[in-house]
Amino acid sequence: MTLHQAPWRDSPLRVNERAAVLVDRLCAEADALQVRVHRDERGLCLIDAGITVPGSVGAGLLIGEICMGGLGRVRLGTGARPGWPTWLEVSSDQPVLACLASQYAGWSLSATKEETGGKRFFALGSGPARALAGREPLFDELGYRDRPGRAVLVLEVDREPPAVVIDKVLRDCGLSPAQLTFILTPTTSLAGTTQVVARVLEVALHKAHTAGFALDHIVGGSACAPLPLPSPDGVQAMGRTNDAILYGGQVHLSVAGELVAARALAERLPSLRSRDHGRPFAELFEQAGHDFYRIDPELFAPAEVWVSHLGSGQTFHGGRLDLALLQRAWLQEA
Repeated sequence: MTLHQAPWRDSPLRVNERAAVLVDRLCAEADALQVRVHRDERGLCLIDAGITVPGSVGAGLLIGEICMGGLGRVRLGTGARPGWPTWLEVSSDQPVLACLASQYAGWSLSATKEETGGKRFFALGSGPARALAGREPLFDELGYRDRPGRAVLVLEVDREPPAVVIDKVLRDCGLSPAQLTFILTPTTSLAGTTQVVARVLEVALHKAHTAGFALDHIVGGSACAPLPLPSPDGVQAMGRTNDAILYGGQVHLSVAGELVAARALAERLPSLRSRDHGRPFAELFEQAGHDFYRIDPELFAPAEVWVSHLGSGQTFHGGRLDLALLQRAWLQEA
């Protein structure tokens, strides 16, 4: 996709404005959703969704929609599915904006021990504030920028970001402290696990992008994935959320463009194309020395996909679930 083709350049849709409604709801229902809301001395809002409070699946569902800039729906599955009792369902009529311009965890934020006065800090920022900062090359491809106003950024961390990181986000987004909200979601929490598994559609969009499929041809998308219980161990918790998508994620994309490209996308998308497919993610991560970049990037994809070509009415299928792997990792028989 070339820059002049991007249909989002002049889009009236504002992901931070739409997400603000959901942030207000999260704050209003903080007690019921078991999250903690507080403002620092500058007026910055921090929402703890699992560090010093339990958090909840309900909070994770809402945070998933906040990450998607109010352009996606995240729900618990309503129908029984074989192999696991609880599934998430995700859908969007604006999947490129919802998933890539907002939800994708693409903004690298770090601080040294000297800058924090203690422990080094690193996080990947996700959510609508990314579309204000535009610090990633992806935004040049999309041609999309949000307008300053209220903004929200989600961090998968187990402690509050240090002042140097907060100041960077404020500066890059052009915001005052009172305009910015951070939502903190450790993966070891219910909310954290839920909002990560809610990225099952985004994982497919990102894989489609890296495969060279024209993003302006992706018209709609829906997905589902099993929702595991979080592990108290950070590596295992991350492994469970990845495995839920890599071995249990199902995605349906509706696309325009050439029929041959739709067929190729269905063949290219599934995780089983990876040389690392078939092993639990935590095991691969440990073997890679906790270095994501040593894991085959082809693995970061949903297990099973359907690609429907709107021009022809044809649907192509690729991949398969491996619920047996998930059951071996997650299930203890009574």
